Amino acid sequence: MFKKDGQLIVIALGGNAFLQKGEKGTVEEQWKNVYVAAKEIVGLIKRGYKVVVTHGNGPQVGNVMEWIEALKDKIPPLTMDIAGAMTQGWIGYMLQQAIQNVLIEEGLDHHYRAVTLINQVIVKKDDPAWNNPTKYVGPYYYNEEEIEKLKKERGWVIKPDPRGGYRRVVASPDVVDNVEKEAIKLLYENDFIVIASGGGGIPVVADEIGRLEGREAVIDKDLGGQLLASVVDADIFIILTDVEGAYINYGKPDQKLLKELKVSEAKKLLEQGIFGAGSMGPKVKAAIRFAEKTGKPAYIGHLYKLQDILEGKSGTKILPD
Repeated sequence: MFKKDGQLIVIALGGNAFLQKGEKGTVEEQWKNVYVAAKEIVGLIKRGYKVVVTHGNGPQVGNVMEWIEALKDKIPPLTMDIAGAMTQGWIGYMLQQAIQNVLIEEGLDHHYRAVTLINQVIVKKDDPAWNNPTKYVGPYYYNEEEIEKLKKERGWVIKPDPRGGYRRVVASPDVVDNVEKEAIKLLYENDFIVIASGGGGIPVVADEIGRLEGREAVIDKDLGGQLLASVVDADIFIILTDVEGAYINYGKPDQKLLKELKVSEAKKLLEQGIFGAGSMGPKVKAAIRFAEKTGKPAYIGHLYKLQDILEGKSGTKILPD
C-alpha cells in the first residue's frame, strides 16, 4: 500500500471545503466541512498517491479585511499580503489538523504527516493588470468624504460596486513562479502531505538581485494551483468545486456535462464564453494550462466525488492534444 514511487496529485480545494451554501461560516461548520475534505484526501493516500493540497481564501481574506478596517482607529491597518498570509495559517491549520487526525484514525500516521507552508508566488512588476484593477475587496463605503480620504491617504482605487455602494479594487496579476517550490518537493518526497499556495499564493515581486516584496493583489486561486502543480512536477492536477464538472449550457434544461476534452477543444469553448468568467472559466483555463505545459491530465469535479473523478465516473477530464 505504501508506495514510495506513488504518483503525485495536486488538489485545489474550492470554497465548499470550508463553507457550504446557506451556512454562516461558524467555527463548527468550518471544522465539519474540513473533515469531509480531509477524508477524501486521505482516501488518496490509502491508494498510494502522494498529495499536495492548495485552497482558496476569498471569504477568509474578506473577513480579515473587514476586521482590519473596523479597528483601524485602534490598531494600525495591515496590508493585503499580510492578510493573505494570515489566512494561509488559519486554513492550513484546520486542514493540517483534520488530515493528521484522519491519518491517525486510519492507522497511517506512522508513515505520513501533514504540514502547511506559508507560500509566496512571484508576479511581474509590469503585469498589465496593475493598470486595470478589477477585483473588489474589503468593506462597502457610502460616504463621499470618507472615500476621497481613503484615496488620498491610502492610495486606494475605489469604484462603484454593481451590488451597491463603493469598494476598493485591486489588481489580479498572473503568477510566474512559486518561491517555496523546492521545500514543497522535499516535503512530499518524504511522505508529507503538503498544504501550500493558499489563496493562489501571497503575491510578491522580485528586485534585480532577487529580494522579495509583497504586493496588495488578488491571485486567481486556480491559476496559482496550476502553477504549483506544474513546478512540483505533479502527475495529476484536480480542481475540486461544488459542481460535477464543466458544462455546456450550465443551469439550463439542456445542460450537458463535458466528460473529456482535448486542450484545443477546451480552448475553443473558453474563447466562445461557454464557461462563466467568475466561476468555471478560471478553472478550465487553469486545467488547460496544466495539460498544455506538462502533457499530463487535469480534472475538474465535485469535492465529494474525488475517487470517482480519478476513475472516470465523474467530473471533466482535460487532456493534452
